[in-house]
Amino acid sequence: MRSRYRALLAIALVGLIVTACSSSRTDKADTGGVLLSISDFDGLPVQVSVTLATGVGLISVEQLTVQNLPLDPNGLTSDLMNVEIQSYEVIYTRGDTGTRIPTPLVRGLFGVAPIGGTFDVENLPMMSLEQLLEEPLSDLAALGLDPETGGNTILLNFSLRFFGRTLGGDNVSTAPAQFTIEFIP
Repeated sequence: MRSRYRALLAIALVGLIVTACSSSRTDKADTGGVLLSISDFDGLPVQVSVTLATGVGLISVEQLTVQNLPLDPNGLTSDLMNVEIQSYEVIYTRGDTGTRIPTPLVRGLFGVAPIGGTFDVENLPMMSLEQLLEEPLSDLAALGLDPETGGNTILLNFSLRFFGRTLGGDNVSTAPAQFTIEFIP
């Protein structure tokens, strides 16, 4: 009876060890021990005239801050945790009943977000002339309305992410920062 009890206890203990070692927690992913975060942005328009923006050639945010935080604030840090910013992307979705969207904006960008520090960007393009000249925005500028919805405004949701690599070689990215802009003719 005792040997059966010991055998069951041993099996339970092995099961517990295997379960503890096979955790699927995403916060333990190999990110070089850092968390890259869009912590602040200022000067983002809430309404844009497509006609005026096409003349300028882009829509931008005046100032944006990307923060590089250590995952363990009480742990040791090193310069290998500095993040070289490599690129960013802006993906668009509709905030109204329409389905047509501009192609994503993907651009290279160079800078360094030191561990525990920030990377500041000024006048970062959120939409270039290429996106402004695509449907549905081109229709809004030319016709004064969106033929798909019949509306004279278009709501576009913007989803912004930055991508980089720690000096230690780990790929990192920010969580998407989201905002909405209303487009008028």
